[in-house]
Amino acid sequence: MRIRVKQSRRGTPRLVLNLASMIDVVFLLLIYFMITITVWTPEDRLQSALHVDREAASGSDTDFQPQIVEVLLIEGQPAFQVGTRVFREQASLTAALQSLNKSAGLFIRVRNEPPMDSVMAAFQAGHDAGFTKLTYVPR
Repeated sequence: MRIRVKQSRRGTPRLVLNLASMIDVVFLLLIYFMITITVWTPEDRLQSALHVDREAASGSDTDFQPQIVEVLLIEGQPAFQVGTRVFREQASLTAALQSLNKSAGLFIRVRNEPPMDSVMAAFQAGHDAGFTKLTYVPR
């Protein structure tokens, strides 16, 4: 924006503003903000792994029990616990998970700060067993 003083016909000095450069800057800023904006799905519209079956008149107790794999340390060794059953190896955990309902999803909860490779092994076991909805639950 250039500001200069110009003499009018009457001989008095007049201030003249050239607004073309200011308009250019405003448009450049507008284009910059339009290009750099990121559009995210609001979190309240994300699909949860938990679903409610409203059509069923009554349900059994197992309909309301979440399927949880707990990854924990037992005597300093990483282990996987499903209900009351404890597994030390990923292969035995995968075999146990294959009999569970796949549509309900699987929750993987961590206790006692086990090694990260044990947590990833639980995720891999769930994937190998056929689960498509795996949810990490930190403690």
